[in-house]
Amino acid sequence: MQQQALKVRSPETQVSRDPTSAAAMILPSIRMLDRDAWNACFPGEIETYDYLLAVEEAGIDGFEWRYAIMREGDDIVAAMPAFLCRYALETTLEAGRFRRTVEGIRRIFSGFLTLRLACLGSPCTETASIGFHPDIAQARRPALFAELLDAFEAHARLEGCSLTALKDLPYPIPSGVEPVLSVRGYAEIGGLPTAWTDIRFGTIEAYFATLSTATRKDMRRKLRSRQEVRVEYRTEFGDLLPRVMQLYRETRERSGLQFEELTPAYFEGVLKGMPGRSFCAMYFVGDELLAANLLIHDEDRLVDKFFCMDGQKGRSYNLYYLSWCANIEYCLSHSMGRYQSGQAYYRNKVRLGSCLTANAMYFRHSNSLLQFILKTISPLFAADDGGEVQG
Repeated sequence: MQQQALKVRSPETQVSRDPTSAAAMILPSIRMLDRDAWNACFPGEIETYDYLLAVEEAGIDGFEWRYAIMREGDDIVAAMPAFLCRYALETTLEAGRFRRTVEGIRRIFSGFLTLRLACLGSPCTETASIGFHPDIAQARRPALFAELLDAFEAHARLEGCSLTALKDLPYPIPSGVEPVLSVRGYAEIGGLPTAWTDIRFGTIEAYFATLSTATRKDMRRKLRSRQEVRVEYRTEFGDLLPRVMQLYRETRERSGLQFEELTPAYFEGVLKGMPGRSFCAMYFVGDELLAANLLIHDEDRLVDKFFCMDGQKGRSYNLYYLSWCANIEYCLSHSMGRYQSGQAYYRNKVRLGSCLTANAMYFRHSNSLLQFILKTISPLFAADDGGEVQG
């Protein structure tokens, strides 16, 4: 992925021509907003103010953060996180000849298939939620979203972004949102689905009983290595952070899809900024750390953010599958109703009993001819990371 951060401009306020409506604002830092006012728009969400602050302050290269809000008085009545970057269109392609060809051309022509992107959503959240204050009636929400989108598009033009997008809106798309996007000429492209497992069983054995006979036998075989592995749940990385980052970089290199590159400050920031709602499960063989799993949660849901593993040694101990069962057991022991395992390797997760929620991405280029071309070829760039995991 090739990105270059865009210059930050001053916060902008756009007042609607309708004097009874809210004022739109695009801000460069979530610290400029009240924590409770932001979180009020996202009831039931885990990746709220504290998580977004950890992302913002992680120093992730190539991204500038934005926060689009509609405000009435002291209240935020609609909100979405956003980001700006230089976006290489082949980012969502799996490694292969076409991707290598694009990357080869870019070594000669640095701007080839690279566009300035302004996107509602976040590269670091599971999905993009359009947040509304609970007191806002459903009938009013599409109009508020339209005003928020108008303000964000105006900001994108000021920043020189030719491509505007919304990333990973989960289905079903909220009522009234699709007409707002359609009338503005946005095209839809499929994103990676989100995998999740409802904990409707009381023991790990009862969970195994929900799997197919072949998968159940395979899992029991893989778990034989469990007695050689020590699992520790930690709320700080300490002197293990360099090793965790080594595992993260190795895992990222093995992945066919690469967008943001996370930093040590991200991993530390999530644990420090979300006390009681985050931890890292660490998998040791002897004294050697072979895998680390960053997780966040609320009272009812466990979200697997990143699983990082030594590619060679981890596979020999089936650590991916051990971690899967450990996370199911964590949900059972803490009375959590859902384990959300994210987007990658979703075919494998379905085999392990997960359900999938489809996600959609929407995009629009400022040039109508280029928009037509991008819409025509967009199936080539649809994300697909449904491959199997080894270990």
